Amino acid sequence: MSSLTQEKPSLKTQLKSIVGGSIGNMIEWYDWYAYSVFSLYFAGSFFPKDNETAQLLNTAGIFAIGFLMRPVGGWIMGAYADRKGRKAALTLSVLLMSAGSLMITFVPNYEKIGLAAPLILVLARMIQGISIGGEYGTAATYLSEMAPPHQRGFYSSFQYVSTTMGQLIALAILLVLQRFLLTEQQLSDWGWRIPFGIGAILAVSAIYLRKEISETDSFQQTHVKAEQRGTFKELLRYKRESLLVVGFTIGLTVAYYTFTTYMQKFLVNTAGFSKNESTTITVITLILFMLVQPLFGALGDKIGRKRQMIIYGSIGVCTSIPILTWLGETQNFWMATGLITLALLITSLCTSISAIIKAEMFPANVRSLGVSFPYALAVALFGGTAEYVALLFKNAGHAHWFYWYLTGCLAVSLIVSINMRDTEKHSQMSES
Repeated sequence: MSSLTQEKPSLKTQLKSIVGGSIGNMIEWYDWYAYSVFSLYFAGSFFPKDNETAQLLNTAGIFAIGFLMRPVGGWIMGAYADRKGRKAALTLSVLLMSAGSLMITFVPNYEKIGLAAPLILVLARMIQGISIGGEYGTAATYLSEMAPPHQRGFYSSFQYVSTTMGQLIALAILLVLQRFLLTEQQLSDWGWRIPFGIGAILAVSAIYLRKEISETDSFQQTHVKAEQRGTFKELLRYKRESLLVVGFTIGLTVAYYTFTTYMQKFLVNTAGFSKNESTTITVITLILFMLVQPLFGALGDKIGRKRQMIIYGSIGVCTSIPILTWLGETQNFWMATGLITLALLITSLCTSISAIIKAEMFPANVRSLGVSFPYALAVALFGGTAEYVALLFKNAGHAHWFYWYLTGCLAVSLIVSINMRDTEKHSQMSES
């Protein structure tokens, strides 16, 4: 390794790097979310057209398979980031995401190639799962390491700003196609391919953006042997921290994917809203969710991250069942919008600071792997399957069982939050 400068990067350099990393994160998450946002339209292209709920179950199952690849991506890409640098790993993850989007853009439908169609879709989502599994942990590590110590919550909150912005772009493209360019039949027949093509192009542009970002001091100034960088053996030294990441992620990931990804389908399939109405509601609530992230991140810097996590878990456990029950029964547009906004405001207490909590648990030589792998494992098992579990309960005639499932997951995270150490007072980032 070449000699390293000890000079602290200027504020301009830090902001340039954070903006560059966030924009790349936004583009990559756009690609990831496009699948869920447009699944209402392309489900019939990959499976026999007999039962809409069954089609959604199949596409949700493939969505879950993509999530199951995230721990693999977290392991591979997290280790790569700890060995070769955060910047190199972020660039590689974009390349993989672009490849997956191109495959979905051009795959023929079920009527033309039969079973090969969903198999290719599965392969594409597996590639994207590896990509996004490494993207989250590496981006979380990067933003946390670039932040001033007293503003780490505020800076790391921008990960969910860019993540949500990616989803909003996917939804905005859907709204434009719905309202101005294509009929519902055209969207179902071929129009759903457009966002994946756009995503592939945007992903390539992110490579250029990430060439401009700086490597973090934490990575460059870590003086350990190569065999101690990003290895699973090294991660096992932090088993307790890894289990804590899994524990407090369980409630967060189920809540997040319930009130963002699954909610668009819930509004159509359970509450009875039209597809256009559900998309509009989702856009409004996600904009509000995105805007409050820095506010709650700054709040975490002020009142303490552990305290904020306990507040989040307590409110979430008490309110999830009433919110979902009322959502399932209302046909009022603004009532539904208000209820989902309330749920996402509660969730923001956690999403805004979750990245920095994880990053502070691990030293720099294993930080990206430590953030990526246990988080991706929890997301794969609980977040990626949340929609599938909800649809299974719905298909069995017991939709309300999912409300209890969500509450139970939030209770697990609350217990973990109560029992974990305050990462601000015991931060590995201050020691590396």
